[in-house]
Amino acid sequence: MKQINAIESQVRSYCRAYPVMFDKAKGPFLIDKDGKKYYDFLCGAGSLNYGHNNPILKKEIIDYLNEDGITHSLDLATKSKEEFLDSFSKIILAPRNLNYKVQFTGPTGTNAVEAALKIARKVTGRTNIISFTNGFHGVTLGSVAATGNSHHRGGAGTSLNDVTFMPYDGYMGKKTNTIDYLRRVLEDNSSGVDLPAAVILETVQGEGGINIASDKWLKSLQDLCHEFGILIIIDDIQVGCGRTGTFFSFENAGLEPDMVVLSKSLSGFGLPFSLLLLKPNLDKWKPGEHNGTFRGNNMAFLTAKTAIDYFWTTQELEAGIALKSNILKDRLENIAKEYISSEVEVRGKGMVYGIDCILEDLAGAIKQKCFENGLILETCGSDDQVVKLLPALTITENELQEGLDLLEKSVKQVMNQSDFQKKLENEIVEK
Repeated sequence: MKQINAIESQVRSYCRAYPVMFDKAKGPFLIDKDGKKYYDFLCGAGSLNYGHNNPILKKEIIDYLNEDGITHSLDLATKSKEEFLDSFSKIILAPRNLNYKVQFTGPTGTNAVEAALKIARKVTGRTNIISFTNGFHGVTLGSVAATGNSHHRGGAGTSLNDVTFMPYDGYMGKKTNTIDYLRRVLEDNSSGVDLPAAVILETVQGEGGINIASDKWLKSLQDLCHEFGILIIIDDIQVGCGRTGTFFSFENAGLEPDMVVLSKSLSGFGLPFSLLLLKPNLDKWKPGEHNGTFRGNNMAFLTAKTAIDYFWTTQELEAGIALKSNILKDRLENIAKEYISSEVEVRGKGMVYGIDCILEDLAGAIKQKCFENGLILETCGSDDQVVKLLPALTITENELQEGLDLLEKSVKQVMNQSDFQKKLENEIVEK
C-alpha cells in the first residue's frame, strides 16, 4: 500500500473505504494478501454479475490466448466480434422482438452515454436533454451534465449545459405523478424548457439510492416521448445484464427504447466493454465520427458471447435471481425492522437492494463495520444514506445467507454500540 498511497492520485476512492491489499478473487469472494476472505456484495459496482473468475469464462480466455487470438483490433472485423454479435442478436434481441443496430463505443459506460447523447442531438437537430433527479450517467462532460449528484458535477471544472432535470418517479411523493409535471412543461411554450432531443434515465437508479420507477410511470414516459417526438434512452449500465431479474431492466414494463446503453457486466468477466443499441433509423453516423482506440476488446467479445450462450439460453439464471431476490428482500426488511427502525425503507428489485438508513453517518458506520466483519458493500443515495447490496447473480443461497448474516451482525453491533438510535428517532420525528 505504501507505493499506492505515495504515487496514486488523490482521486482514488474505494481503497479508502477498504484499506487492505487484495490479492485474489473467486466466486463471491475477494481475498486479501493475508488470506482473509471477504464476501463481495460490491461486485465491481455491478461489473461482476457472474462472480469473480467465473471458471467457464476464464477457460475461454485461457484457450483463446493460447491460440494467439486477437486482443486488440480497433473496429476491424474479427471472428470474436462476429460471434458475439451472432449470439447477442439470436439469444438476447430476437426473442425480445428488439430491433437495434449495435455500436461499439469506447470501453467505459460513460463513453457509450456520450455516444447516445451525441447521436440524439445529431438526428433531431435539438440540443436539450432531459435527465432526472438522482440520476447518474457517468463523469465525462456530456454524461456528468446529465448526472444529478453535486459531488460528481463539481469535478467538471466548467459549466454543464443543455440538460434540464425533471423529477423522477416518487421524487415529489407517492401521490404526485411527475409525468403530469413533465407534460405541462413540454406543453407550455413559456415553461423555459426547450423541446429536448432525448430523455435519459435508469429504470432503477443505482447510485441515486435504489430508486425504482414503476412500470406505469415508465410506460407513461415512453408514450409522452412518442407524442412529442422525443427519443428515449435507457441507461442499463449498472442494472442491465440480469441485475433486476431480466436481461434488460425495462422488459416487464413493455418498453422499446430508442437507445439502450450497456456496459459493466456485459463482458461477464470484468473486462472493459460498452455498447450502444440504437434503432436503425437513428444510425446516422459518418464513418469514425464517434470512435475510440479500445472499442475492439476481443477478449470481452469472447467472454460476453460465452456468458450469453451459457446463462441466457435457459430460464435457470432468471429463476435463481427471483428466488434470491425474495431472500434479500425478506432478510433486509427483518434486519431493518429489528435493529434500526420500522420507519426505515428497504428498496430493491432482482438482486440490487438497499436499506435507506436516513442518516449518512449510520450507513457509513454500517459499511465500515461490515468491512471489519468480512463483507464488502457500498453506500449510495443523495447523501450516501443507503446501504447498497449487489451480490453476484450466481451466488449460492447458502453464500447469500452467510453474507446477510454478516450484515445483520454488523447492523446489530453498530446500533448497540452507538447513539444512532436516538439520532434516528429525532430525524424521523422531524420528517
